Amino acid sequence: MFAVVLLASCSKNDSSPALATLSVTPGKKAVPLGSPVDLTYKFVIEPQAKIDGDYRVFVHVMDDRGQRMWTDDHDPPKPTSTWKAGETIQYTRTRFVPLYPFVGEATILMGLYRDDTRLPLAGIDPADRQSPARAYKAGTLELKAESENVLLIHKSGWHPVEFSPNDPAISWEWTEKAAVISLKNPKKDITFYLEYDARQDIFDGQVQRVSVYAGGQEVYTFAADQKDQTLERIPISAAQLGTDEMAEIRIEVDKSFVPAKLQNGGRDNRELGIRVYHAFVEVR
Repeated sequence: MFAVVLLASCSKNDSSPALATLSVTPGKKAVPLGSPVDLTYKFVIEPQAKIDGDYRVFVHVMDDRGQRMWTDDHDPPKPTSTWKAGETIQYTRTRFVPLYPFVGEATILMGLYRDDTRLPLAGIDPADRQSPARAYKAGTLELKAESENVLLIHKSGWHPVEFSPNDPAISWEWTEKAAVISLKNPKKDITFYLEYDARQDIFDGQVQRVSVYAGGQEVYTFAADQKDQTLERIPISAAQLGTDEMAEIRIEVDKSFVPAKLQNGGRDNRELGIRVYHAFVEVR
């Protein structure tokens, strides 16, 4: 069994045996700012290792000056207290790259923590001495300019952008009952990414249905039954986009609500559909 050492006692010369080797593999070698990227996290547990208790994964993405650009701290899908010696833990999460003013190679640092305790691990570059104590280099990600993305114009049915009071890097826009996005038609198949959440608690047990239209026809529908941020990947063919120079994607809900009409809803008289964190088009 390996001992757990407090972060305060760690140093660059930490000689505690590693509990696991960690790594992260992006789904693409290079991604433009603002675009989604699949990150596959991997922990290879050492043959004699045992982790007592549940720890969170910290993920810090750093620029070339060592400044933290964003994080993806999370609980692993399988609690660390159930990880077994010799086991490999692997899972994938999708993140949208924030619009941070940096292009080039970013470094991804990872580790496991609980309160002020970090576990001894090993990264892809154990000799790296530039990282903070027990933050291990797990991979890299090439960031490209936002201009390489497909420009989306929020044409109608969108309320102004709002920002999280706890994290200004998190923003969203509420739709009305129907919201329209316009884009230059790539005349190729696309994937439409829609990250949203919904108020599933206000429709007397019923669930909102969301329909997505392209070229005037319904191409996708789903139940907005998640209160947490949820990502839908919606395939749309070139034929469904049509042949015009500009194409439109319409998001429509079967039920909307007005906060002011709800109990303790305040004075917000807007018609609201779903809350959209990210809408993104990727050409396939």
